[in-house]
Amino acid sequence: MSYAAVTKQATRYKEAEVMSATPGQLVLTIFDHILVNLSRARLRLDDRDGTQRSEVLERARAGLTELLVTLDRQRGGDIATNLASLYVFWLSELSVIGVKPNAQRLDAIIAMITELRSAFGEVVATATPPTTLAVS
Repeated sequence: MSYAAVTKQATRYKEAEVMSATPGQLVLTIFDHILVNLSRARLRLDDRDGTQRSEVLERARAGLTELLVTLDRQRGGDIATNLASLYVFWLSELSVIGVKPNAQRLDAIIAMITELRSAFGEVVATATPPTTLAVS
């Protein structure tokens, strides 16, 4: 099987996975996307060119932006407000790191996002799935 065929098959699988995911699972997927890209940025902190570092930091910022704009502030109350503040802080930090690479600063962001992802993971794992109505 060619590389292109494998890539196409993997893309279809991922699309099906996303389309059938619960909102909680989608949040975890976004967190995973952010963390993968931050790990890639960490590996590229010393790159002189900085182009690849900028690209992966931009992908991480896009994930954080997605989390930020999809917050339901009416239903989420104080938790949504606090998450919004945290996401904005992280976005700001990643912008600074893009201009002035700093391993300690990036490591701190990765640790905080990992901790929040873990907490979301616990909630998603213990949440009861939505009930379906049987039609007879």
